[in-house]
Amino acid sequence: MKLLSFNPYRTIGIPGITYIKPENVYKEINKVKEADYVLFPEYWQVNFLTYGLDKKIFPNINTFHLGHNKVEMTRVLMATFPENVPYTRIMGRNDSAINLSIETIEEEFGYPCVAKEIKNSMGQGVFLINNRDELDEYINRNEILYIQEKLPIDRDLRVVYVGNKVVAAYWRIAQEGSFHNNVAKGGSYSFENIPAYAVELVERIAKALGINHAGFDVVVVGDRYYILEFNVLFGNEGLKSFDVPVEKMIYDYVMLDLNM
Repeated sequence: MKLLSFNPYRTIGIPGITYIKPENVYKEINKVKEADYVLFPEYWQVNFLTYGLDKKIFPNINTFHLGHNKVEMTRVLMATFPENVPYTRIMGRNDSAINLSIETIEEEFGYPCVAKEIKNSMGQGVFLINNRDELDEYINRNEILYIQEKLPIDRDLRVVYVGNKVVAAYWRIAQEGSFHNNVAKGGSYSFENIPAYAVELVERIAKALGINHAGFDVVVVGDRYYILEFNVLFGNEGLKSFDVPVEKMIYDYVMLDLNM
């Protein structure tokens, strides 16, 4: 079997794999054509690999397309698992509609609310909006407005799904007084008292949407479970504490898929 990777960091340890720099894909197109499986392409490559060259890719096309930005993932979750999505509005911005957008946001959400940039991760591009001045600043910087209700939480669950199953789950806890739970923003880990329902929910969502590699961010409010987002290329810091052999899991999954 010929395996090819565009991301050596995520495929270290996978036996017999060939690495190509993404920018050299056309120079080495014959190696791509000969590959049985292509791992971790860049997003700009996935369409021509899948539809043009008929290549199997990992993560799969569902994962890339639905996880491309917060708009895509939120819309599909609102259509399939609406009870697990915080109240959210997605609006386009143009000069004639800015005042309407502000009034709509203030009427429906009030302050504080949460505003997000649609393509960001690790806690970047997520803002707690406390007043109209902060809302104006966010609107002026973003063509697509993504506004979400502020949930009363100080932690979230990162649930990691690889291949066809959840492989790890852990809490990310915000520093006291901090809005962000992400470890990149100073949060901490906890591996205790992981609710089984959160794991079951992620497995149901991943299977329903055909996702095979993602880190899901889940929050618990009372008896409600919400999906904030999922990241295709999630951080591996928390997995190190579990000693989870992600590369082996990916290899086993790919080999099983090739032999089906």
